[in-house]
Formats: sequence, structure tokens, C-alpha cells
Amino acid sequence: MDVNDVLVEPILSEKSWLQQDDRQYTFRVHPNANKLQIRRAVEEIFNVDVVDVRTMNMHGKPRRTRFYQEGRKAAWKKAVIQLAPGDRIDLQQ
Repeated sequence: MDVNDVLVEPILSEKSWLQQDDRQYTFRVHPNANKLQIRRAVEEIFNVDVVDVRTMNMHGKPRRTRFYQEGRKAAWKKAVIQLAPGDRIDLQQ
């Protein structure tokens, strides 16, 4: 898997902004990517040292339109990256 395909997008929520003070960054990643591929992709794209990678599979939530349940949202995978002291990633858009 190519390093550009591993990271889908950064997750910019209130919790993830607070975690950036502790050098932790949250990304939506490819569902088939493992921790080594995620670590390699972050190190190559952002030129930083990764200390730890934590991943979790997020289940799709039920979807509803007006009066009846129609289906589910797609499941996805999330990764929380811990960087080495002194390293930072600028995610501002």
C-alpha cells in the first residue's frame, strides 16, 4: 500500500485539538492499514519521529431518513499518533 493511500484525512475535533498539546494527532486511515504502515506514512509525509500508534475500528452508525431506518453509515478506522518530544505537525487549514 502506498504511503499516500494510508492517511485519508486528519480528524479536527475539539478533543483532537486538546491532544495536540501532548503531541498526539488523530487521523482517519485506510481500513486495511496496519500500525507499521501508518507509522511509516506519518514519518515520510510529515518528516517527524513517531513514538506510538494506537488504532481503533469505528463502527458505522444507523442512518435514518424521516420516518424509517434506511441503512448504516460506513465503518472506518481511526489512528492516534504519538510524536517524539520536540516534533510537531501543522494541521491548520
